[in-house]
Amino acid sequence: MSIRWTYAFIDRPAELVARAHEFWTAVTDTRLSPFRGEFVTLVPSGADPCVKVQGVDSGAGGAHLDFCVDDVPGFVRSALRLGASTAAEHEGWAVLRSPAGQLFCAVPWHGESVRPPVVDGSRLDQVCLDLAPSAYETEVAFWTALLPEWQSRAGSLPEFHVLAPPPGLPVRILLQRLGEDRPASAHVDLACADIEATRLRHEKLGAETVAHGRHWTVLRDPAGGTYCLTGRDPETGGLPSVS
Repeated sequence: MSIRWTYAFIDRPAELVARAHEFWTAVTDTRLSPFRGEFVTLVPSGADPCVKVQGVDSGAGGAHLDFCVDDVPGFVRSALRLGASTAAEHEGWAVLRSPAGQLFCAVPWHGESVRPPVVDGSRLDQVCLDLAPSAYETEVAFWTALLPEWQSRAGSLPEFHVLAPPPGLPVRILLQRLGEDRPASAHVDLACADIEATRLRHEKLGAETVAHGRHWTVLRDPAGGTYCLTGRDPETGGLPSVS
């Protein structure tokens, strides 16, 4: 089942979501679409959107993926056959859960095809699924089978697995094996030509630095959600070549 487009959803508590709107439009150089209930789209100039923000009524939020397809019922059947479950059904679209419980959506494709540009040396291009050790291998198998046209490969560290989409699709998936058992969650990642320069810019916009990793820095946005700046090429999404 071909994926025609992907959206990264930034989910934040409803009472704080206005802070997320202000921050993420600045980070991605976008404007807000008209609101559709709790959803709003971050609209770039001269390209198609691939990021949305949602206010959630319970929990701390996080992130999830929307897959845009020609045949929503067919995609849902494939996902259920591979081990997903239905979280909610709506007219024309559906909310599903992966075997580990991570939410994702199947929605109709509306002709999106032009990927947004790099903004100040960075691009929001990845949703990272944070998985308990007991769920990790099952999730890798599930997402690999669900997305057969995507390149499924080991990541740069043993605890990572990458699902890179066909050329032109704007959002990739990283699966991360955590060091503890806890419910599945997700966050967004940005590919950055210069992590430190991007970090300083984000802090000026209201983010705060939480931690530093090997090739990434963890930040918290003004709505309280964590995300990562990663040292990947914002054009290709890959790690830079080592000479």
